[in-house]
Amino acid sequence: MTMRPVAWAMALLATLTLSACQPRPDADIVAAAGHDAFYVWPGVRPAKTLQPKTLYLLDGEVRRGGAARLERLRMGVPRLPGKTVWLVVRADRLDWNEATYATIFNDLRRWQDAGNQVAGLQIDFDAATRGIDGYALFLRELRRRLPQSWQLSITGLMDWSAHGDPRALAQFSKIIDEVVVQTYQGRTTIEGYDSYFQRMENFPIPFRVALVEGGTWRAPAMLAHHPQFRGYVVFLLAAEK
Repeated sequence: MTMRPVAWAMALLATLTLSACQPRPDADIVAAAGHDAFYVWPGVRPAKTLQPKTLYLLDGEVRRGGAARLERLRMGVPRLPGKTVWLVVRADRLDWNEATYATIFNDLRRWQDAGNQVAGLQIDFDAATRGIDGYALFLRELRRRLPQSWQLSITGLMDWSAHGDPRALAQFSKIIDEVVVQTYQGRTTIEGYDSYFQRMENFPIPFRVALVEGGTWRAPAMLAHHPQFRGYVVFLLAAEK
């Protein structure tokens, strides 16, 4: 029986939608077990079986609206012996005032004074929609203010420029100590990451690759021999209700 054009189009759309939801046949499902570095947001409890060595902990957000200030999202300062800790600040704006800097630096000190091994501060900011040149100016000022005992890390999106060019990140080589490249959006791995990492062959900054728990991943071959690759960070998810 010949399928009518409308029915054929709907069947094709359903097939494409189903295909888009399927994991790559050559990819593995990302499991937290076997990794030792994690993003842990407030409200997420890592499984007791995990043995983290490095933790990226969301401390707060600098949101739009009103005067710039850090909105703390994590109450209390636990002692995490034997673990390297990065405090993460998610920024929606870059016009930080003196109070914003002071609050964030005080949080770093509080975590360190509690007996934690604090590596430094990570900024989570989507520069793709706001201009990377302005972000560079902000990071230079932040690095100038940040005590030298702490490192400066940033997250890197694979779509930072129109073509997802890692060179947009490479210009920060004299400002930051580390980039964590995010390969996911929400709970899903972004398609086409292979082509992005092919352009990172000469990337000059130490970098990690962030994977989302439950996403799909097959490591690009170049990572195995890249001199700046420092391993993975798994973004832990809260259990769905």
